Amino acid sequence: MKFDKKSLLLYAVTDRSWLGTDTLAKQVEMALKGGATFVQLREKHLDHDAFLAEALEVKALCKKFSVPFVINDNVALAKEIDADGVHVGQSDMETGSVREFLGSGKIVGVSAQTVEQALLAQARGADYLGVGAVFPTGSKDDAEDVGIDTLKAICAAVNIPVIAIGGIGPQNVAKLNGSGVCGIAVISAIFAQQDITAATKQLRTLTERMTEQ
Repeated sequence: MKFDKKSLLLYAVTDRSWLGTDTLAKQVEMALKGGATFVQLREKHLDHDAFLAEALEVKALCKKFSVPFVINDNVALAKEIDADGVHVGQSDMETGSVREFLGSGKIVGVSAQTVEQALLAQARGADYLGVGAVFPTGSKDDAEDVGIDTLKAICAAVNIPVIAIGGIGPQNVAKLNGSGVCGIAVISAIFAQQDITAATKQLRTLTERMTEQ
């Protein structure tokens, strides 16, 4: 799977909170049809077998759309299903250990809230950074606010791509103009919407506009 900073433009993070009558795979497919460029499967409470089955289904969808697919936190499962990579937070497996476990050919994304964390992740082999929460968010209970100034400082300090996450939607994506990010990661702005495909299309247009500023 080809991975570069362009594939981080509109990074969709799954959340089963808004499934309703749809399956998670169906929602991911709608997001991919709308132009999502990257998918992270985030599950906190599924047992291994259910997570495995779901991950294989979403992996196949992402392959069909030629979009990178990573697993949140669960490094062992990412290796088991040969996902494109993994995304880890500061309290998960250390970046260097993740890289060693998965090998050089896999994508390793790391959450960072400070310049120090960002530089350390880069030094230990991260391919990209997710920085946030840049705006208040209800999607992640443990999200700490990161101001735009810190986001800009992180983008200026590292040589790897940076995406912003946290409370981002069509109403505020333009506020990231000039920050240095190459894209945004969103949860509710896609998966909580009634028309996921239309919401994704709108966000992609707005994000392309923002990154071109």
